Amino acid sequence: MAIRREGGLAPEERGPTITIGEILVEIMATTVGDGFLEPLSLIGPYPSGAPAIFIDQVARMGGSAGMIASVGNDDFGRLNIERLRKDGVDVSAISVLDDKPTGSAFVRYRADGGRDFVFNIARSAAGDLRITDRAEALIERAGHIHIMGSAFAIPGMEAIVGTAIASIRSRGGSVSFDPNVRKELLSEESRVLIDRLLHETDLLLPSGEELLIAAGIDDEVSAVNALMAFGISEIVLKNGKAGSSYFARGAARVDCPGFIVEEIDPTGAGDCFGATYLTCRRLGIEPARALQFANAAGARNVTRRGPMEGVSTFAELETFIANTPTGA
Repeated sequence: MAIRREGGLAPEERGPTITIGEILVEIMATTVGDGFLEPLSLIGPYPSGAPAIFIDQVARMGGSAGMIASVGNDDFGRLNIERLRKDGVDVSAISVLDDKPTGSAFVRYRADGGRDFVFNIARSAAGDLRITDRAEALIERAGHIHIMGSAFAIPGMEAIVGTAIASIRSRGGSVSFDPNVRKELLSEESRVLIDRLLHETDLLLPSGEELLIAAGIDDEVSAVNALMAFGISEIVLKNGKAGSSYFARGAARVDCPGFIVEEIDPTGAGDCFGATYLTCRRLGIEPARALQFANAAGARNVTRRGPMEGVSTFAELETFIANTPTGA
């Protein structure tokens, strides 16, 4: 196990934030209903994949950012790479595979606000992640690595992530983890990998339910205390419309209210939240202000259709905060 960095998150000067995982296109049903059991109208493709949304938001916030991933040699792959490149992400470590298509996710919203997904990851380019010379070069420059739980659906991710963490730790870098796993992707093996990663994490970014699942405890306060015992420096709890909360060893809890907006598409909100909070903290912004920016990023994202269509700059978030009411 790598040694944790003293003092929590590595500052931006230590090197770029990188992530490893799936790049997809997302194609959405235009009607509300249950699943895909009949012909229906669809809209897309949109650039997507939780790690891709996250790293795109880091770059839009002005953070140095890079991604290790694989796409197919097709329009879906080109769509994603060009979007990430345009927004400032280092795409040099994204492999383009001739023998597999770019991953995809079909999404339909249910009447209760939930979502049904049909994924093609394991048999797509997204499920064939390769550590190339360019990927190794990106890892060697990185100051922070962010891991998504969804990425553990990709074969071989444990070894890839372990190697990257060891390299980044050796130079005083840090690790954040969002245990973002869809019910359609969660397996017993993924559960084991998530438990191992908790021992490596400096910043944990769970939703309310994920906090309890990660700790194996049904009480929020007890769950936070149990996870802090792993050595985690900061836990930031995402509570959707209700806002977010910050926990750290030896520090008072900080609660920040959510913003009141009309939700159009919730996909990517948590990824934008986490990217914004992490980037703020790496830039030296104190937790309460970082939570406010992160809440704004998540809220602004849901007002646009498409997972990356609501990513934000600092200036856009300042304007949003000044003009949008909160639930406080």
